[in-house]
Amino acid sequence: MLQELALALRLQALDRKIANLETEIATLPKHISEIERRLESHGRRLEADKSALAANQRDRKKLEGDIQLHQQKISKLRDQMSAVKTNEQYQAFQHEIAYIEAEIRKSEDRILDFMEQSEPLEKNVKSAEVRLKAEQKEVEAEKARARERTKVDEQELGQLRGERKTVADQMEPKFYTEYERVRKKSKNTPIADATDGRCSACHIALRPQFFQDLRRQDQVMFCESCGRILTYNPIVDVASDVAASQQIA
Repeated sequence: MLQELALALRLQALDRKIANLETEIATLPKHISEIERRLESHGRRLEADKSALAANQRDRKKLEGDIQLHQQKISKLRDQMSAVKTNEQYQAFQHEIAYIEAEIRKSEDRILDFMEQSEPLEKNVKSAEVRLKAEQKEVEAEKARARERTKVDEQELGQLRGERKTVADQMEPKFYTEYERVRKKSKNTPIADATDGRCSACHIALRPQFFQDLRRQDQVMFCESCGRILTYNPIVDVASDVAASQQIA
């Protein structure tokens, strides 16, 4: 195989590794942001449950205060009843007391409703707090792993880029320029195999004479359709080669 082609194959392998590492390094911060957003979403739900529970408790406390005021008012009305002189006045006091007692019963019923509602709210808050605490630990651990992975990737990326420069410096400048042109156009796949008589990238069949020239492997050739650098790498059948050599002998 031509030395230039061997260097190009090595360069393509390095470029693919570099591209994969660059993608992974770019993806890790996005992954961290995603899990942080998920954690924030769970935190907001917990705050909503806490707010609902707090509102429930405020409403219950207000109703309990209203009941206390109603009871004080009933006590005052009963004190005043002892001083009335007519039956009509006495009945009026009784009607007002009955009305207030009905309001107390309504408030007590509402308090029972709030108590029933508070039970699942309290359970939701407690379970959400436990889940959120566990998830916070998990997120911190995931962030630590992502930071460590990024550090390792960046070190490897630096080594690969250094190795790439070494290989690129060994290539003939004109050919390297062609390699780079095709690489950028083909998304890091500038080289294709043509062992079966067609380009493995674009799948277009090669002209017979072009294919024969390629098989000689005495020059770098480019696909006439997609422009990729072509290689010819027939599978070596060792058993057949040995058998043939034995027949010759």
